[in-house]
Amino acid sequence: MTTLPDRPNAALLVIDVQNGVVAGAHNRDRVIANIDLVEKARHEGVPVVWVQHSDEQLQRGSESWRYVPELRPDDAEPLVHKSFGDSFEDTELEELLASRGVGRLVVTGAQTDACIRSTLHGAFVRGYDVTLVGDAHTTEDLTEYGAPPPEQVIAHTNLYWQWQSAPGRSGGTVDTAEVSFAVDDAR
Repeated sequence: MTTLPDRPNAALLVIDVQNGVVAGAHNRDRVIANIDLVEKARHEGVPVVWVQHSDEQLQRGSESWRYVPELRPDDAEPLVHKSFGDSFEDTELEELLASRGVGRLVVTGAQTDACIRSTLHGAFVRGYDVTLVGDAHTTEDLTEYGAPPPEQVIAHTNLYWQWQSAPGRSGGTVDTAEVSFAVDDAR
């Protein structure tokens, strides 16, 4: 369904599952275990694309900047470095996906209310079909700044993304157990 021509493939995005990003994240261990969708994608020959954020708090090369030890990119899998919320913004992500014929993204990672939402919307407006894995993204508790509790942020994002649609594109939310990388399958 993607509006991108000649893009019959899906890819799994793993966004910012870095030590400093998920150290205090809601249900950290369960979410990381669910991101083991990486193994399913690899087994099915689906590209896995890793995204890694850096900024003043996540200095490149620091321990907090590194990916969590439970998840390790394969040397052959691309790693996209970013410094904005949207994984497409000022990165090579679009070119990388185009070269692999990807028109559908399956999204996992952190932070739900920042980089996940920005990337979901960034991909959607660029013409991708985008599936959010509802139990494979997380965020930290920002209630002291007036945000809802993390479980509400996650639930709300899952709810509204479940109903995303636009001409020629679709969004959707599924749990890990329901993920299919088939392009013609909305799961």
